[in-house]
Amino acid sequence: MATEKEIVVSGIRPTGYLHLGNYFGAIRNYIRMQEDFNCYFFVADWHSLTTHPDPKDLKGNVMRVLAENIASGLDPEKVTLYAQSDIPEVAELYLYMNMLAYMGELEKVPTFKDKVRQQPQNVNAGLLTYPVLMSVDILIQRAVKVPVGKDQGQHLEMARNYAQRFNNRYGELFPEPVAFNYGDNLVRILSLDGNGGKMSKSENEMATIYLSDSDEKIINKLKKAKTDSGAPGEPMSESVQNLITLMKLVSAPDTVKFFEDAHAAGTIRYGDMKGQLGADMVKFIAPIRDKAAELQRDTTYLEKIMKAGAEKARANAAQTLQQARKLIGFNYY
Repeated sequence: MATEKEIVVSGIRPTGYLHLGNYFGAIRNYIRMQEDFNCYFFVADWHSLTTHPDPKDLKGNVMRVLAENIASGLDPEKVTLYAQSDIPEVAELYLYMNMLAYMGELEKVPTFKDKVRQQPQNVNAGLLTYPVLMSVDILIQRAVKVPVGKDQGQHLEMARNYAQRFNNRYGELFPEPVAFNYGDNLVRILSLDGNGGKMSKSENEMATIYLSDSDEKIINKLKKAKTDSGAPGEPMSESVQNLITLMKLVSAPDTVKFFEDAHAAGTIRYGDMKGQLGADMVKFIAPIRDKAAELQRDTTYLEKIMKAGAEKARANAAQTLQQARKLIGFNYY
């Protein structure tokens, strides 16, 4: 008898455009995971409400994220793709888990503190309880593995805490999910401006390469990428190292070696390097961009995938919720 595949859950917010960092930091891992695990990947549209997006933009944003993930290599036949808001069971379990969450711990979460600084005029309760909702997205599917970056480690730790608290108070139901990534596949893509930060969906778009960028935009952004004028033999600066990292992802190995050797010898011409990287990056991104655009025009197909994903995700979530209600005591008849 075949053993059941372990459940993996991950979500992506429908805000901003997917970029190279999303692809190499997350989507590439998802593509590999779809072969090994029972994957539930959702568009986190409820999460996006904390920043009050314009309702007229929401559907287009959700469809774009879905299309870009499929165009990048996710197979709707192998993974469950759905919108968070199509799973009302999540909202009910979120209510129960909020009773096990404490103000003090939520106020200390670094991402909450950051949001308070960034948007002091919009410190809503959803921002405060964001980690609870994130935990419920994972727990309601009874995931055992969650692909997360280092910056989300604390949120996953909180999911483990809520699973423990529920299990201790009401009875065993939730596995404690663990962080998972193929260790050899983790790449941190820095912004092209040389400031040391990661590429961002929403900040400094000239320093970020999006999966939807035109060929011309890609080439122009790389032309303007920061380099340095270090003397021969000096260690490679972080900004040049970042360009080499990008090159390793999209260029031929002998191309990478050529520019690494040129840097070591002090003969590197950064204009040539950026030109080569631009051409290779266009070859990499253009098929994803064009496929995503084609999918976005076929809304019937995307809606069909979302509905099928929602049915499967709801069926699994409903089983979990039914057991949770029973353990809490909501079984009156």
